[in-house]
Amino acid sequence: MLVDKTVELSQRLIKTESVTPNDGGCLQIIADCLHTSGFTTEYLPFDDVSNAWIRKGSEAPLFVFAGHTDVVPTGPAAEWKFPPFSATIENDLLYGRGAADMKSAIAAMTIACEEFVQENPTHKGSIALLLTSDEEGPAINGTVKVVEKLQQDDVKIDYCLVGEPSSTNAVGDVIKNGRRGSIGAHLIVNGKQGHVAYPHLAINPIHILVDALAAFTAIEWDRGNQHFPATTLQVSNIKAGTGADNVIPGSAEVWFNLRFSTEINAEEIQLRIEEILKSKNIDFDIHWRLSGNPFLTPEGKLVNACKQAIKSVTQRETELSTAGGTSDGRFIAPTGAEVVELGVVNASIHQIDEHASISDITQLKNIYKQVLANILC
Repeated sequence: MLVDKTVELSQRLIKTESVTPNDGGCLQIIADCLHTSGFTTEYLPFDDVSNAWIRKGSEAPLFVFAGHTDVVPTGPAAEWKFPPFSATIENDLLYGRGAADMKSAIAAMTIACEEFVQENPTHKGSIALLLTSDEEGPAINGTVKVVEKLQQDDVKIDYCLVGEPSSTNAVGDVIKNGRRGSIGAHLIVNGKQGHVAYPHLAINPIHILVDALAAFTAIEWDRGNQHFPATTLQVSNIKAGTGADNVIPGSAEVWFNLRFSTEINAEEIQLRIEEILKSKNIDFDIHWRLSGNPFLTPEGKLVNACKQAIKSVTQRETELSTAGGTSDGRFIAPTGAEVVELGVVNASIHQIDEHASISDITQLKNIYKQVLANILC
């Protein structure tokens, strides 16, 4: 079977095991591919994370493809139809960890850049790839650190296309032009341990916690807006007890997360939660972690360039969405860049038998190349 160049590179990347934060050599593969097209590579490691800034040109506007080479663990390999790093093709599907999230998109970026430069040697502006091995992990030594360095060097990104798998049923049917914010909390409610037969000599932190959670989940944070759904709070873990059914524990813990719209900010969320805890005279400790603020790229040059490219290549109309989790776009958007996410279908990401359609991968490369033409020609 004759394999398309983009699919072949996708296979090569999938076969390179790169469970977060290990890059496994993927960055070197991409850098070597683009070197002959005039791109230069600056490797930017931070702690155990590998990052690369691969650029051609020095003029504005600067168009950046952003992505991650790391993947999540495979889970039980025996449950996979094919070995998870074998990059096996069956019918129209390429199977493997990272096939959808997001090594096929990185391959599509690379070949799109290679072909675009060859076909448009006098294009305006500059093209770069910002790649990291720290998106699936803590995301503290990856894109966020590279963006900080770029800002220190007075590098201004004008347009950024993140290769996250945005599509629902076929490539290009959905692009993300924004993301909700994400803030998580670890709340510890302190009580007093005692015997369940003598509750008057103890303070049950579980009862107190349940009352507080009821208050949290009753809050209408906002009603969202035309771009974002309403802010929601979800409890993810609860921990309490000694293991014995006749002991009131001394403390109870809960972890919860809020995905929030642009109608509210992280400071307001923290204030409202802590006001409830204080109003109930609860003895508590709380630790907050802000993963990212919401961002939105309104319809403009980049969004329109993507929609036109998708229509040209696939004949599909595109839906704009801000749904889903966080992405590294949250670190790039605050610089003032227009940011969108466009990639393959996301139905199998992080699952056993993750896969991507061969035809979608090829079309994605052609879409990326047309987006470059729409912006830089």
